[in-house]
Amino acid sequence: MSPLLLMTYTLFAMLAFAGNSVLCRLALQDTSIDATSFTIFRLLGGTLMLLILLSSRVETVFKKTNTVQYKQAAYLFLYAGAFSYAYILLGTASGALILFVTVQLTMLCMQYIQGHKATTIELVGLIVALMSFIYWMLPNAHRPDIIGTLLMAIAGVAWGFYTIAGKSSQEPQLDTARNFMLSIVFVPLILPIYLIGLDFKVTMNGLILALASGAITSGLGYWIWYKVLPHYSSLSAGVMQLSVPIIAALGGIIWNQENISLSFILSSTGILFGIFLVLYSNHSSKKMLQP
Repeated sequence: MSPLLLMTYTLFAMLAFAGNSVLCRLALQDTSIDATSFTIFRLLGGTLMLLILLSSRVETVFKKTNTVQYKQAAYLFLYAGAFSYAYILLGTASGALILFVTVQLTMLCMQYIQGHKATTIELVGLIVALMSFIYWMLPNAHRPDIIGTLLMAIAGVAWGFYTIAGKSSQEPQLDTARNFMLSIVFVPLILPIYLIGLDFKVTMNGLILALASGAITSGLGYWIWYKVLPHYSSLSAGVMQLSVPIIAALGGIIWNQENISLSFILSSTGILFGIFLVLYSNHSSKKMLQP
């Protein structure tokens, strides 16, 4: 893959990630669809898009499913479900920030578990990120909802593991299609939500937004993300995703008419800078070890 094509694909993937936040928040903000239905139609839209893209290899998509494949599909389903419910309670920018901060911390924790030792710069970076997040969570008019924050953090952990799984994918396009297809298997787990007081609502506008999120910013976006992941280190992939909350914030301002508070700007700057220090230190350490 040429550098220009790789850059183009990567940019599209980042825009797709931010687009998911904008589309989901827009649909739920206008109450044109409920979160459960949004999740279901999003996964269905992604599955249909990927089956169309791989129409000449549909039979291959349905073959070679195994336990690992179901695990990846479970990560995708957990991310999509928690993501939708979280956006009932969070704004576009805050939701994207929580999501991708959690993604980065998940990937960093996995590196530590695998034997990576923290350097001074990494510890400073983690402290800066943590203190910035605490500042943002302190009681004030712009504090994010606690339940929404927890749900989005769950989505972030799931997406972190989904990204890590993509690094070892030998057939990224087929794996993405299988992941979406198998994620439908888990849909019955959230159907009881309709029975506990949450209203079922699907308007044409909500359906279009959910299918667009599934087909374009999820199905096509994740298909391209799995395609470019093998060309990047885990650190590079992590750094690139730090741009998503900023893009999502701009999208929230343009399409969702959301305001960006000073506390969000200060805390997001601190969080992103702290995580960048951690990733930069890790990357520098690896370069020093190279012959």
